[in-house]
Amino acid sequence: MTTRLFPHWPSLRRGTPPLLASAVLALAACFQTQAMARQPESSSNKALMKIRLTVNGQGATATLYDNAAARDFAALLPLSLTMEDYATIERVAGLPRKLSTQGAPDGMAPVAGELTHYAPWGNLAIFIQDRSYARGLVPLGKVDKGLPVLAQPGPYQVRIERMEP
Repeated sequence: MTTRLFPHWPSLRRGTPPLLASAVLALAACFQTQAMARQPESSSNKALMKIRLTVNGQGATATLYDNAAARDFAALLPLSLTMEDYATIERVAGLPRKLSTQGAPDGMAPVAGELTHYAPWGNLAIFIQDRSYARGLVPLGKVDKGLPVLAQPGPYQVRIERMEP
């Protein structure tokens, strides 16, 4: 473990007084522990659940991520929303309430098919095209199949519900 925390430990040990070497190791362990504690919860792309999005009888499926915002979104399901075009690269709809941002990153650079929550406005955004980094975007999940169904011009009605396992 000492070489993982401080890879140059063998060379440090040869000519360094033991007390100083111990202090350096303790400091390195402290920095590693702090860095691990700061990793945002939402960086996990572990699957939470599968959802179905239905537009005019056509379906798309998506997988929600395992983070606080996605769990909060899942608690709202089923939902019927009106999706509208926004900046030609995303479809957006207001949610009944803002979602949790606990452990969320400050923002993200979404890719096509990404479901996000735009925290400042409290809406759902489904990205049709990749976008550069935007502050306030929180990852919710990713469309598995059927993105063209969601990419049609708005406004349109979408029904979002949990899929049975």
